[in-house]
Amino acid sequence: MTPDLLRDLLEQLRAGRIEVDQALHQLRDLPFKDLEYARVDHHRSLRQGLPEVIFGQQKTAEQIVGIAREIVQVGSNLLITRISTEKAAAVCQRLPSVEFDPVAEAAFQINATSQIKLEEPVLVLSAGTSDAKVAAEAMLTLRVCGVPGVLIQDVGVAGLQRLIAELPRLQKAPAILVIAGMEGALASVVGGLVACPVVAVPTSVGYGAAFDGLAALLGMMTSCAAGISVVNIDNGFGGAVAVARMVMGPMMQKGAG
Repeated sequence: MTPDLLRDLLEQLRAGRIEVDQALHQLRDLPFKDLEYARVDHHRSLRQGLPEVIFGQQKTAEQIVGIAREIVQVGSNLLITRISTEKAAAVCQRLPSVEFDPVAEAAFQINATSQIKLEEPVLVLSAGTSDAKVAAEAMLTLRVCGVPGVLIQDVGVAGLQRLIAELPRLQKAPAILVIAGMEGALASVVGGLVACPVVAVPTSVGYGAAFDGLAALLGMMTSCAAGISVVNIDNGFGGAVAVARMVMGPMMQKGAG
């Protein structure tokens, strides 16, 4: 249940528009709903400001549909990451309001459309076109979280002038997500140019000694630019959630006060 829906329910109860038993009925599945094969965490959006997300890999289409139904029926936004085209087709057939992003390999449904108000959008930088899948997952995750984001593609260090051309925008951003494979140098360069938080996502792009992203991961973790945060290889979702929590945290604390 989203904070807005819970607030509305409590307001109805205070105003006498619903009975206590009716309110209890609507709250019966908090904090979670047990589906036997999964326990859907309905309380997560109240604790963290973000609803539970479904990791689609190795789940069956039937399991994904069951969990997705539970999430959307309480008004939360839906995000299913790492879902194959075949599974997505089965899910979208059962849940027609769900959309599929083939580049991000993720399915989603936007129910709560309000966005966090930022003076400037979060920037998602991809070093090369080969990083498109991870960048798309990150952008979709920001959208589901209600965080304004702008994607800037193909600004890797092999042509540094491409990045420098974007410097005015970089220096205004509230946070930057850097997505890069090969040696992962883009994160260190960006980290040395801006004052805002930088979250780095290594990708599995690269030839043999890149070791499927391990070289980029280690390069980002040993960056000489201080204060860069690094998430797991190809984890555009995790990087975007980290950035979202950075920019949403102060907003949520103000709202709670």
